[in-house]
Parts: sequence; structure tokens; C-alpha cells
Amino acid sequence: MEKIDKLAVTSMRMLSLDAIQKAKSGHPGMAVGAAPMAYTLWKNMRHDPADPKWQGRDRFILSAGHASMLLYSLMHIFGYPVSMDDIKDFRQLGAKTAGHPEFGHIPGIEATTGPLGQGFAMAVGMAMAERHLAARFDRDGFNVIDNYTYTLMGDGCMMEGVASEAASLAGTLGLGKLIALYDRNRITIEGSTDIAFTEDVGKRFEAYGWQVIEVASGEDTDAVEKAIAEAKADKSRPSLIIVNTNIAEGTPKQGSASSHGSPLGEENIRIYKEKMGWDHPDFTVPDEVYAHMAAFRENAKAMHAEHDRLMDEYKKAYPELWYELNAFLDDQFDHGESDPALWEFDKDTKLATRKCSEIMLTRLTERLPNLIGGSADLGPSNLTYMKAFADFSKEDPAGRNFHFGIREFAMAAIANGMALYGGIRPYCATFLVFADYMKPALRLSSLMGLNVIYVLTHDSIGVGEDGPTHQPIEQLDMLRATPNTYVFRPADGRETCASYLAALKLKAPAVLALSRQNLPQIEGTGEDAMKGGYILRDSKGLPELIIMASGSEVEPALKAYGELTAKGVNVRLVSMPCMELFEEQPWNYREKVLPNSCRARVAAEALGGMSFNKYLGLDGRLVSMKSFGASAPAGKLFEKFAINAEAIKEAAEALL
Repeated sequence: MEKIDKLAVTSMRMLSLDAIQKAKSGHPGMAVGAAPMAYTLWKNMRHDPADPKWQGRDRFILSAGHASMLLYSLMHIFGYPVSMDDIKDFRQLGAKTAGHPEFGHIPGIEATTGPLGQGFAMAVGMAMAERHLAARFDRDGFNVIDNYTYTLMGDGCMMEGVASEAASLAGTLGLGKLIALYDRNRITIEGSTDIAFTEDVGKRFEAYGWQVIEVASGEDTDAVEKAIAEAKADKSRPSLIIVNTNIAEGTPKQGSASSHGSPLGEENIRIYKEKMGWDHPDFTVPDEVYAHMAAFRENAKAMHAEHDRLMDEYKKAYPELWYELNAFLDDQFDHGESDPALWEFDKDTKLATRKCSEIMLTRLTERLPNLIGGSADLGPSNLTYMKAFADFSKEDPAGRNFHFGIREFAMAAIANGMALYGGIRPYCATFLVFADYMKPALRLSSLMGLNVIYVLTHDSIGVGEDGPTHQPIEQLDMLRATPNTYVFRPADGRETCASYLAALKLKAPAVLALSRQNLPQIEGTGEDAMKGGYILRDSKGLPELIIMASGSEVEPALKAYGELTAKGVNVRLVSMPCMELFEEQPWNYREKVLPNSCRARVAAEALGGMSFNKYLGLDGRLVSMKSFGASAPAGKLFEKFAINAEAIKEAAEALL
């Protein structure tokens, strides 16, 4: 490493220590120990700080998000929009430099990370997206989709199961442009990794089908650079570069567990700076470092211009492909909301809403060529397999059906990576009860505002004979409690259509909770469902009772409505497929649907149903599950647990 590069690395280390000390919190150990390898990687990556969203850039995810000051110091010296004031503001209220990297806070942060292992899995998703788009749009002499995806991970990432799930799939798919750098410092919060983590990680990844390269010392940047070049040379499989480092390298706390997540302390920083010959005020980057990095930015600008010239030539040679590629990247496709054919379902045919979903996916994939996805080995049950298209595989990366294997957590994290890459609208699928397995990744979808569609079928005790292990109870309430997540539970085909069309408009994840059992097509459903909640049947006069339901419980609610109306009760029936959308409607609409003047209210769901309490008030009644389910035919279960029209009617009569 040249002297100026060493000075740049030292500047990064000092910025990290100063910022963490000023904030009185943070993770200095990895920020110091991994600085040389991170700097070396960024010097060898294709990226342009002047245009952080440049489509032709390599992607970088700091999976070990606790080392956020490593990323912020990199961004600062390379010329991304991270000022010295931002560095000084580390971890403060409203700062761009949050405690863990947050997507959208600073252009150039590719993903929100911190929950360990997920950044690695998102990198797998990005590499899959790159592979897919390249297969669809590259032509001889025109590699218009051509970038590497890099991720920097630590010992903690390696211990998390989601990383193992994703690594296994990446090896199976031969994602040769995915390169992971593993900062092996052998220290976690509780001490040496020997207390819980002694496996041979290299052999594990070799078994997954990865190329494994080891660097003896992270201080040897020439070896790191050589390893990156070796990894890039083998495009047949992903590469893991194991870089041995010391946590808090060179400081008085080198090798200590306390350096992982606590400031080093002013005296230790003073000793370190004196040892390094660092005679500068706090929060200083020498002018020669800034000048050196300006030269990198000029090279990046030239690289960017060359890519632009390639795109111009591509447009001339393949104008139709060029326009289609831009339509992918900008999502310029008509969803077909105004097309009556999209809403058509045979009124006399009972269909499970999972089947309605399959019909909608078929219709939408014809309109939206960037809609791709698959299931966690449940395609035949979820009905999410698009029969008109090929499977994405090592041999055919242009396929639109993705097989994630039985890896729900990794599947959701990979879908996040696909959405972050751009040009793709991903969906993924499993049973609703297994939302528990994928929830941490879905939560990151919500935090980042990613429009990932989660198709979660078998949505209630209607699962039947598979029993309580597969019958969701609390999952729907859990998902509804997640901020910036839209949960749809449609009652029939047209409500399923409305759910998909509404979901496609969101800047947030959408969950479609769909039935296993067949349901009738209900007269009066349709576009109003896109408001989240609407009056499905109204009373002749002012309502004295309101019945609310979602999904499969709209049918028994409708029956109860009919019986009560026949007795002369002024009843209103409200279908509530999406509470989050309903909450976004104007106050006067919500008051019209659920007037405060009517306090007698009943809600029905064949799950926990607690989400409805906010609409029931103190006087309302909830017809829902109060326990786990049981193994029996679905019809018997609805009788056993009293989730039926009779129970709804009895709850209503008790209020009148």
C-alpha cells in the first residue's frame, strides 16, 4: 500500500474513533480493524460518488451494520454526501449518520443493516437480480447489466442462520459475481468466538459451492487486493474472502471484547494517536488525502462516461431492448386497473383466495414483465408458480420463477435485495403461519419502504387437518402491528384483484393473507376494496349495528347480516380487507363507513382478531380464536371454535 493510502486508512480509523467517542456510543472495534480491507475494496469497486444511484455501479452492503462508522468514514473520504458535520453528528437525533446504516438516509447506502446476516442475504438477492436482468438484456458486446455485488460481514453474520440459508442458495445458483469479505476477528460482545463458534467456515462455504480465499492479515492490503482480483476471475461460483484481522487493531484495546460495542475512551484514543504519529485535531482528514481521493473521483467519472457511451451504442443497436430496459428500471408498466377483464371472476364459482391470487398473478405477469418471484418450496400449495415462464436457475437465469427452497427467512431477505437492486418487482410466498420465520426480513422491508409482495396462504383455522402447528392465530395481528406494512385479507376474487392492484402502488411491503378453503364470489365487492374498508351491505335506515369482517369470515358475516335484517334490525356490513389502507382514507370517509354514532359493533376473523379492537370500542364484541386450533376438517373446526354466522348473530343480538 502506498503511503497516501495508508494515510487515508488512518484517517478513516481516526474519524471512527472520534465520532464514537463524541457520541459516547458505537462500535469502534470493527471500524478500526476492517478499515484497510474496506478501503482497498472501495478503491477497486466500480462506483461514482457524484452519482450514487448510477445503475452501472457495483453494489456494496455492510452486513455487519454495527460498524457503521466504517461505512460513513469511507463515504466521507471518497466524496459521498457525508460532511464532517455529519460525522460529528453520529448517532444523534435527526442525523444522517444513524447508529446503523439506514437506506434512504444517505445516497450510497444500499441497504438498512444491523440485524446480522440479513445484509449478506440481501447481497445474494442483489446478485440474483443482476444475473436475471443481465440474462434478459445483455447482448454480445453489450454487457449493459454488469456489476459485482460485495458484502462485508463479521463473525456474528456467520453465526446467523439466515446467512447459511442464503449462502446455500447462492452456491446452488452459481452466483459468480457475488463476493463476500469476512472480517474474521474472532471477537463478539461476550468474548472470544471460541466459546460458541469453532467451526471451519471455509470448509462450510466450500461445501455450499463457493470459492474460498484466505488472507492472513487484514493489514496486508496487497493480499486483499489480490484476493479480490482472484474472486472476480472465477465467475462460475460466488467467492468468500476470509480476512483475518484484529478487532481495534493497534489500539490499547486490541483484541478485547469491550472494543466491540463501546467507545475506546479518551485516554486510549490519545495513546493510539500518539503511537500512530497522528498530530491533528479531532475530526481531521489531511488535505493530501482529500486531494488523493479527488483523483479517484475523476477516474470514476471517466468510468461512468464510458458506461454511458456503451448505453448510447446499445440504444442504437437494440432500440426496443433499450426502451424495455428503461421501462424495467423506472417501472413504467400499466397495471391494468381500468381493464374490466382484470376484475372478472365467475360469480357462480367458489374459489379459495389463493386460487384467485394465482389467477391474478397470471394476469399481472402478462402485463408486468418485471414481476418475478416464487415460494419457499410451497409453490403447488401457494399457487404462485407462473406456468407460462421458465425457472430461474444457474443454467437459465432469465427464468421468472424462483425456487427459494425451504428457507423462509432468507427468501424474504433475498427479495429485499432484489427490490433494492432495482428493475424488478419481487414477490415471495409461504404459509401465513411461517411469517414467524420471515418476520425479521419483512420488518426490514417495512423500514426501507420496499414494495415486496408477500403471498401468505393458508390463512386461518381453515387450514384444517394439518392442525395447530400450521394454523395461524397471532400472525395476522403481528403483521398488522408492524409499521409501514399493509396487510390484505380479501374475501373473494375481486377483493383479491383490488389487493394486488393496491399493493403494486405502495412504497411499502404488502402481505396478502389468502384462504386454503373455497369461498363464494360475493356480489358488491370490487374497486371499493382498494380503500381498505367499505360498506358491503347497508341498512335501510341509520345503522343500529355494524358487523365487520375480513377474508373468509365475510361469508358468515353476510349470512348473519341477512338473518338480522330479516328480523328488522338496521345492520351495516363492512368488509375490511386492509386496515392500513382504511386508516389512510379521509376522516369523513371513515366516519361514513364506521359512524361514531353506532357503538354496537361486531367483528369476525378466524384468527386472533385483536386488530379489530380499535374499531369495536368498549361496547363491541369480537368473534375470533381464543386459543390455538386443532387437527380436523376445516368445517368441523369452524363449528368447534364457533367462528360462524350463528356466533356472529348471537354476539350482535347481545348488543341490541
